[in-house]
Amino acid sequence: MKRAVFLDRDGVLNELALNPKNGEYESPHELASVVMMPGVAEAAKKLYDAGYALFIVSNQPSFAKGKTTLENIQAISRFVETNVSAAGALISRAYYCYHHPDGTVPPYAGACRCRKPKPQFLFDARDEFGLELEASWMIGDQDSDVECGRRAGCRTVAVSNPLSAHRRPGKDVPTFVARDVVEAVDKILASQESGV
Repeated sequence: MKRAVFLDRDGVLNELALNPKNGEYESPHELASVVMMPGVAEAAKKLYDAGYALFIVSNQPSFAKGKTTLENIQAISRFVETNVSAAGALISRAYYCYHHPDGTVPPYAGACRCRKPKPQFLFDARDEFGLELEASWMIGDQDSDVECGRRAGCRTVAVSNPLSAHRRPGKDVPTFVARDVVEAVDKILASQESGV
């Protein structure tokens, strides 16, 4: 049985960045704005050493909305992936949805099959890597992450990042709540040891 942990990116692995144009905290739009969360690489290594395959699954609609370039988004993604794996944890794959229903940049404007809470990327990973989703986890800071994991049959951890609290109205109840990804990983590993 091969199990996995699916990690949301912004607000979980790296800090949300203030957008001065609208006063909201959201995905960083340039590499200089990226600040990694403390302990991310070490937490990822704990999961990797415990036998979990690691994946990043993230909605990245800023290009579709005309807020930044696709090149900037991809540079940020590479930077985050490098930092997450810095302690020796291998990321099997990163899945990014660049679409948004309210986007203005074709062909990324409109509905898609991959935007969370749709679980398509988790199903894609299951099929490609032979994963047992019932033994896997989704970690994220929004209700859409929790719903995505639930719809795929995973257990879930909601990271209670205060900057994304408005995106956690509580529609879906996670398996665990954690203050950050470090605590999320500790709870996953403790539940594994206890057989919960």
